[in-house]
Amino acid sequence: MKKLYILTLALLCSAPSIAQKNKADQIKMAVQAAPVEARDGAHVYGFDDDGNFITLREGTNNFVVRADDPNKDGFEIVCYPKDVEPFMARGRALKAEGKNRGEIFAIREKEMMDGTLQKPGYGSTLQIYYGKDAKYNTETGKVEGGSFRYVIYTPLATALTTGLPEKPNGGGHPWVMFPGLYRAHIMITPPAGK
Repeated sequence: MKKLYILTLALLCSAPSIAQKNKADQIKMAVQAAPVEARDGAHVYGFDDDGNFITLREGTNNFVVRADDPNKDGFEIVCYPKDVEPFMARGRALKAEGKNRGEIFAIREKEMMDGTLQKPGYGSTLQIYYGKDAKYNTETGKVEGGSFRYVIYTPLATALTTGLPEKPNGGGHPWVMFPGLYRAHIMITPPAGK
């Protein structure tokens, strides 16, 4: 009985260090989506041991990053400037209410049109470091097998106003997604591994 008590006590005492290691790894992972010079001061979102979305570290600069979501298949970390956060936060809130992707898009679009939701600034970016088989290596502290995809927010932009097509001309070519809407953006998906 005494051995069981000691083992239980040892496990309980080690739990915070496991959670802390997870937090440190998530921060190291998430900041890799940000420009190198912005990593130390980026606000970091991640997930607790139950998979809940939480702040892991308060930021001191204009960047926000998010660790990979353990509740989703594949791998994806993201980075964006603070002016995109109201748009992202509203999407998270609507998802928590049980709204599907189409409903979230429609509600945010309406709210940006009527001025109740701050739209991302023209030229603000979203950098997505992702991959079906990508993973974070805790030994090296690096993401392996990932690729970047870029979103440049251009509210209300069209092919006419940007000079870009509404579909990519080929792999890695920029194009306007959701033309004419507040969520319009230039999408750039470099070839895998770039």
